[in-house]
Amino acid sequence: MDVFQAIKSRRSIRRYQDKPVPADLVDKVLEAARIAPSSSNVQSWKFKVVTDPGTKALLRKAANNQKFIEQAGVVIACCLDFEAFGDRGRRTLDLVLKGAVRPSLEMVLRSVRGDKDKELQPERVVINGTMNVTIAVDHMTLAAQGLGLGTCWVRAFDQQEVTRILGLPESVSVLCLLTLGYTAESPPARPRKDMEEIII
Repeated sequence: MDVFQAIKSRRSIRRYQDKPVPADLVDKVLEAARIAPSSSNVQSWKFKVVTDPGTKALLRKAANNQKFIEQAGVVIACCLDFEAFGDRGRRTLDLVLKGAVRPSLEMVLRSVRGDKDKELQPERVVINGTMNVTIAVDHMTLAAQGLGLGTCWVRAFDQQEVTRILGLPESVSVLCLLTLGYTAESPPARPRKDMEEIII
């Protein structure tokens, strides 16, 4: 399946077959996230993969009792890693040394400024970090579609309870839960705006 087929055919799946997802397919989906682009290459994401039925049952309760969370073969907690931004300078230097980017005056000044860098302001960390995780999750949804698996982004959940259930460190924040599994439904495409409505 090419990428445009994956984009056009991908749906939010809320009914799954009672069938485990092979580990190699889960790894391929995670690899799609790992290689996703991110601002300044900080790769500010962490993922917690859940396959244990008991843990999925707890996540279901923490997510407004949405039963498909427990039904899916896998649930992936997609988290913003705040500590990743502390490595920003080193990651930029790595890119320069590997010849992946050409150093600019702005890059040099950023390195000199260190913690004064506007990129480390809390609101920018949240915005850029959220954008990074979102890109990675979208890569996962399209990779899953290409592998014959369904996904659904879940944002309705008690964040503190999910953090507690999964034993996540304080340095990460759960942005979404991503269900992953073999589909038991084929929802129709939802209507989209015409091209003329979105171009300004």
